[in-house]
Amino acid sequence: MKHLRGIPELGVEGIVRILNLADHMVEVNRRPVPKVPALVGRTVVSLFFEDSTRTRISFETAAKRLSADIMTFSVSTSSVNKGESLRDTIETVSAMGVAAFIVRHKTSGVPWQVSQWTDASIINAGDGWHQHPTQALLDCHTIRTELGRPATEDCLAGLRIAIVGDVRHSRVARSDIQAFTALGARVVVVAPRTLLPPEVHTWPVEVTSDLDSVVADVDVVYMLRMQRERMSEALVPDLGEYSNRFGLDHARAARLRDECLVMHPGPMNRGVEMLVDPADLRRSVVTRQVSNGVAVRMAVLFDVLGDTNPEVAS
Repeated sequence: MKHLRGIPELGVEGIVRILNLADHMVEVNRRPVPKVPALVGRTVVSLFFEDSTRTRISFETAAKRLSADIMTFSVSTSSVNKGESLRDTIETVSAMGVAAFIVRHKTSGVPWQVSQWTDASIINAGDGWHQHPTQALLDCHTIRTELGRPATEDCLAGLRIAIVGDVRHSRVARSDIQAFTALGARVVVVAPRTLLPPEVHTWPVEVTSDLDSVVADVDVVYMLRMQRERMSEALVPDLGEYSNRFGLDHARAARLRDECLVMHPGPMNRGVEMLVDPADLRRSVVTRQVSNGVAVRMAVLFDVLGDTNPEVAS
């Protein structure tokens, strides 16, 4: 795989390949010294034009555990502030000998554009409202491992997954829906009409604005963050009303099936979409998503840059 820019590029076969590699990387991470020489001599650039904690640290940890060299690009102290274009930045850094760029940008489509300006591999760490493929892969990995399912093309078959909240502005929702449905899950999107994308009727999902009608009949509840920083207009009249209708509170949590997983991509808006502490929920896997992110991103980096034989990562 040359690039990982979006879930559709992977297809079902690619998703399953990454999930199988992730199982191997989980074993590496359990070792007393969680490091292998798989990417010795490769340089990976962390190029984030948006703020990030989880994704950036996860990728950088993953690269270090594979023994890659990390070049962290700080936009706030770079020539971007002097007017340097994105293309000039990519071409300049590429000239230093780079194997891969991990790119996050507020504009949709940037990873595809960047791939035209360099021979290095491009890994999309989030572009606008568009894609966040490694989040979707770690979510698939989390669900199937929590439920004890092998990494197969139908490993999520029979599951009903509710994705709740600000779907309109969520690249996580878009990538998750593509990955979940590719692996056989049924997805129901739960949101107010103003927080649904115009094209939602073309997606392979159920749509409802009534969380209470589905909360007791799903295998996974995936709560999304209200992304106010991406909103150019007031799309909900009042956050309190939004929380009452679409927040996971104690009453709704009590109606969840005993085996229902509760997920959130972070960062969490406590008191908005989450009115109950995830630590109080028996099947919350929010922190597990974070730890799984390292293994999955190790798998992605190895798939893009490593030897075709996974035993090299041993």
